[in-house]
Amino acid sequence: MWIYLVPAVILYFVIRFYRERQTVENLGEKYVFITGCDSGFGNQVAKQLDIQGLRVLAACLTQEGAEELERLTSDRLKTTILDVTSTESVKAASEWVKGIVGNKGLWGLVNNAGILRTTCPNEWLTKEDFEKVLNVNLLGLIDVTLQMLPLLRKAKGRVVNVASILGRLSFYGGGYCPSKYGVEAFSDSLRRELSPFGVKVSVIEPGYFKTPMTNVQDTLNYLENHWISVTQEIKDSYGQTYFTNLYKLLREDLTSRCNTNLFLVTDCMEHALTSKHPRTRYSAGWDAQFFFIPLSYLPTALMDLILTWSSPKPAHAI
Repeated sequence: MWIYLVPAVILYFVIRFYRERQTVENLGEKYVFITGCDSGFGNQVAKQLDIQGLRVLAACLTQEGAEELERLTSDRLKTTILDVTSTESVKAASEWVKGIVGNKGLWGLVNNAGILRTTCPNEWLTKEDFEKVLNVNLLGLIDVTLQMLPLLRKAKGRVVNVASILGRLSFYGGGYCPSKYGVEAFSDSLRRELSPFGVKVSVIEPGYFKTPMTNVQDTLNYLENHWISVTQEIKDSYGQTYFTNLYKLLREDLTSRCNTNLFLVTDCMEHALTSKHPRTRYSAGWDAQFFFIPLSYLPTALMDLILTWSSPKPAHAI
């Protein structure tokens, strides 16, 4: 049996390699709308696609971010201001895009805008803490997508949603993991619904990368502020030592784990937009490909053991 299995596996990867390197024609005539272009992945992929000749429509949260991006790119790239948590802002951006693309429709939508904020035990948080993250990372993404769907169907285009390995493995409290799990679920249903219209949906699952979203000091400040604000009962249950060790662990994770090569992510975005046969999911980064994604397929008990063995222990742990 092994005699046949090995050649079959090799043949599969050869065929996939060939198919994935077939590119879409007339890229210079295609429009791509990207959210979250002030910095990080969105900023870089906007520049990258502009260099490739696509007509980039970049949405930034701030006027300063938009002006800086325009300064560093060609005249093809156009910017607009977008707050994905505001339906009025999303509708205005949709009308802006419609006015530019006309009857050609929208070839690509890259839902990149996102925030991290607090990574601490869920018990330290409030409903409002979760809402802030979910409104950007999930509900904002859904709102933008729903507004753009008629234009995407017209072009038989692409949707590229930025999730995370934390949409596969939830080992932080707070709204980030639930929001990325939601992106995965929304993308799966959307892919099946839009397939008959010729629209393809891809999910990007980055590991740890150094961007403004993973700013070490900002994340630690959020953690410390929540520890200060919790009730005395919670402080007694977890203990000061727990907080101190969690603070050190989070600082080490964000300092040592974060990859600085953002092209590992933006190249996946570019491939999802320009290949005739894009992947359904892209694991971006060595940590995602060879640790976190394989880990997500393990039995839950074993996965829990691996993810928690180095975690700090609460003062009242049994």
